[in-house]
Amino acid sequence: MRVMLAASNAGDLVLDPFFGSGTTGVAARRLRRSYIGIERDPAYAEAARRRIDAVEPLPDQALAIAPTRRSEPRVAFSSVVEAGLARPGERLVDAGRRFSALVRADGALAVGPAVGSIHKIGALVQGLPACNGWTFWHTERGDRLAPIDDLRATMRAAMREAAE
Repeated sequence: MRVMLAASNAGDLVLDPFFGSGTTGVAARRLRRSYIGIERDPAYAEAARRRIDAVEPLPDQALAIAPTRRSEPRVAFSSVVEAGLARPGERLVDAGRRFSALVRADGALAVGPAVGSIHKIGALVQGLPACNGWTFWHTERGDRLAPIDDLRATMRAAMREAAE
């Protein structure tokens, strides 16, 4: 069932060209998928049919998938700047306040002559090949540091609210 959950959505069609006793059909029915099973042995086909007929689809609550970060809508840092959550001219810092970068009006960051994305500049200042800028960079608001990922979460919440 885990593979079917990961690879399909409710209502999708699943094909099993070697249906056997119908395990794929059982999982598909439980998970509210349609299915096509191909089995040449009539005894196995009949056993699969009886097995699947006895299965009840899972209730909606059991099928709800917890959202993952990857399933969330993408938000560009430039959108965060356009929304006024991060301001051009503001300085972002890392959690240890060792590095800082200037927010530009186009959503890029600048450190000296280097200009780039939150990820590229985060990697550059650390001397690393890659960096998740959303968790590396922080805003300083008063005495409080907050990752810019909090700003992205605010944008996503506004997007969900607008969609309702």
